[in-house]
Amino acid sequence: MRSRLFALVGSGLLLAAVVLVPASPAAAAPTFKVPFPCGQSWSGQTRTNHSPTNAVDFNRTDDQGDPVVASAPGTVDVVADLGGTSYGKYVRINHGGGFTTYYAHLNGFNTAVGRTVDYGTVIGYVGTTGGSTGPHLHYEQRSGGSAVQVRFNGTLALYWGTRTYTSDNACSGGGTGTGSGTVNTAGTALTVRSGPGTTYASVGTVADGAGVTIHCQTAGTTVTGTYGTSNIWDRIGTGRFISDTYVLTGYDGYIPGVPRC
Repeated sequence: MRSRLFALVGSGLLLAAVVLVPASPAAAAPTFKVPFPCGQSWSGQTRTNHSPTNAVDFNRTDDQGDPVVASAPGTVDVVADLGGTSYGKYVRINHGGGFTTYYAHLNGFNTAVGRTVDYGTVIGYVGTTGGSTGPHLHYEQRSGGSAVQVRFNGTLALYWGTRTYTSDNACSGGGTGTGSGTVNTAGTALTVRSGPGTTYASVGTVADGAGVTIHCQTAGTTVTGTYGTSNIWDRIGTGRFISDTYVLTGYDGYIPGVPRC
């Protein structure tokens, strides 16, 4: 839009053009995904007495220690522990354009300030830290610092109530495949457990040097093994888990393309 301003100066005519430039449009929101690995279904609750009101609380059965993933690409700019109050252990991701996401009440972290993340990058684990009364993920989307109503793939979450959300986070290009590895225990057989932890029942062994197919990975008991210390467990069959610290996979951590259990 343009306007012209005319002014008479002495005996001459001065023509001045004033150009009104429209304000830049607001940056488009990222395409946010459910903050859990591909294929997982979680119960998401919104309620009018929540703080902030637009946040979503996610939970499912036995979710303590389950991986939490970035809901959109960005840069981690906060990794903090508020102790027994408020968010407790939480992560904030800056997605650019004034958009951020918050992941609160975590049991532990799997990231650091300055890290670049993509869809499906594991940033922490579900917990009950801070002001939480039970394991769950407190999740927020913010614009300009203010919590806004959450959208996944552009679709508004349910306000107010509880809905089941199934993640398609990082499903494209992988996320539903399998991985492979070689057991390395320096000679002894590796105990296979019925679940992801040393407290689960023994359901057999795998020989040192054996190759295994990894169907999915999840968080469990922290173990120190051949390849360091980790809480990652590999499911090598129905009800059959081994500690990833004894498996040579070629990756330090979760295997890209392998789903989370």
